[in-house]
Amino acid sequence: MARNVIFDLGMVLIEWDPALAFADVFDTRDAAEDWMRQIGFDGWNRLQDGGRSFADGIAAAIAQHGDLAQPLADYLAAFHLTIEKPVPGSWEILEQLHNADVPLYAITNWSADTWPAAVETYPRLTQVFRDILVSGQEGLLKPEAAIYETLLRRNGLVARDCIFIDDSLKNVEGARALGIDAIHFSTAEELRSMLAARGLPG
Repeated sequence: MARNVIFDLGMVLIEWDPALAFADVFDTRDAAEDWMRQIGFDGWNRLQDGGRSFADGIAAAIAQHGDLAQPLADYLAAFHLTIEKPVPGSWEILEQLHNADVPLYAITNWSADTWPAAVETYPRLTQVFRDILVSGQEGLLKPEAAIYETLLRRNGLVARDCIFIDDSLKNVEGARALGIDAIHFSTAEELRSMLAARGLPG
């Protein structure tokens, strides 16, 4: 039963709602989301997750969008507001696996600059997982093969002995390409049944 289980964090254990970081800047959520589309927030954020520093990210955004990008300057300070809600039911599954001595690991696409806020908000992360690979610290991103291979190598794990859980189908497919059994996360209830089918508690 002691197969290794590797969790994604955002939208599997921790809800992430970046628009909340700009609630004090815009009158409505629609206005914040429209602005985020204008500046290409998703692409900007992926580069942050890949290892670009916050300072360099702000400089790049201002160079491209001018004053329109200025609200990004407060994103780091307000980031904790975007991760305040845990995903319903997922932490209970995590604890049941932990209590059953299932080896637990994590791979997350997460900026090195915002990672401290995650640990401060959810200190249990550093207690439950044997290792957490943070993309922004490694300069690697899911679904690139190297990020999965790095976790396996530095923990002496074999792909076929691991189960990976992620809300992104691309990331799931990236893990499967390396021979890792992977679950596409949608709800905790569905995850529980998928783990049970693999003989694991949840």
